[in-house]
Amino acid sequence: MSNIKILNDASESLAILVDSKGKFAYIGDHSGAEELMSSSGDSEAVRILDSNGGIAIPGFVDGHSHPVFAGDRVHEFAMKLAGATYMEVQQAGGGIMFTTNKTREASEKELRSDFEEIAKKMLRSGTTTLEAKSGYGLNVDAEMKMLRVLATENPSIPLEVSATFCGAHAVPKGSTEAEQTRMICDELIPQIESEKKMGNLTNVENIDVFCEKDVFEVESSQKILKRGQEAGMAVNFHAEELKYIGGVEMGARIGARAMSHLEEISEEGIRLMSSSGSVAVLLPSTAFILRLTPPPARKLIGNGVIVALGSDFNPNAYCFAMPMIMHFACVTMKLSMPEALTAATLNSAHSIGRGKTHGAIAKGRNADFVILSANSWEHIIYRIAAHDDVIRHVIKNGNVVEV
Repeated sequence: MSNIKILNDASESLAILVDSKGKFAYIGDHSGAEELMSSSGDSEAVRILDSNGGIAIPGFVDGHSHPVFAGDRVHEFAMKLAGATYMEVQQAGGGIMFTTNKTREASEKELRSDFEEIAKKMLRSGTTTLEAKSGYGLNVDAEMKMLRVLATENPSIPLEVSATFCGAHAVPKGSTEAEQTRMICDELIPQIESEKKMGNLTNVENIDVFCEKDVFEVESSQKILKRGQEAGMAVNFHAEELKYIGGVEMGARIGARAMSHLEEISEEGIRLMSSSGSVAVLLPSTAFILRLTPPPARKLIGNGVIVALGSDFNPNAYCFAMPMIMHFACVTMKLSMPEALTAATLNSAHSIGRGKTHGAIAKGRNADFVILSANSWEHIIYRIAAHDDVIRHVIKNGNVVEV
């Protein structure tokens, strides 16, 4: 993670070529770019973007977010500052259930409009690809509504979304863990399968469960996740955030692609994640705002676990900027800046099945990158909440993003 390849040229004569399919075609000196264009019969580029000596880094891949919701939970911040825990806030009528009620009340059009505004802000912050979850519906109609929002493409907002079905985010009032598990396995997932067969919800790629004590225990979580696997979804779930219950061990056994949070992961869990290749998606903003002991990032990295980063953007942790997440990761989890950049690009791309196509500036990959106005790339992490001053351009699939 620390071995970042940097291409430098004191004469500032470097160039990137992007082909008509939005892939990197060339990265190197300017004369080489001109030779390639000439040999291919393209004497002139369709568009030239002068970076004025800027720095190009890969577009950020946010490995974990909850960006579709309604309602405002700013009032809970005072409760947390006064010492209330995550579960205490939820027991007082706040948390996920508060957002669920508001999200159920909102129309699909309202949810889509709100999500599009969030997506614009994420793009301006350098995020070009996003893992995005449902999970504030918790019944068939509202969950499907959220997934449709995530599946709707808007050409003017080119944020790429890897959608995750997270109907097991909580147990709604009036239901039980067993009943919610049954509903998800017997009603919701079959409806998702049916929609996908008709060519809808094509970007619903992952299945998630909030595997936590007194929410969805290990047995129920495994049942839901395996049912999702049968439906063609990759396992990418919340594990060991608040209490250790053995969720990571279960996830490694069933071949989870990624597991998030991991504040309470065990030594055995670390060993099994390393051997299984499951990605650890760490969420610094959540541990920060809930005053949790951060996950053991250095131990995970030291044991060969693939570590990625996500914003966990949601009403509880309202941070959509990956530069801020990288800063948190360096300060609270002791990642180096190269490790944080790798975790927020290549490794997070791998956590959503895009490790060979996204997350790096290399020939043949998607041309998703960010142009920085600074004398070194580290400024995107170093400057606290100042990414607007550092980011000059965001490019997605070879096109300059203008939102």
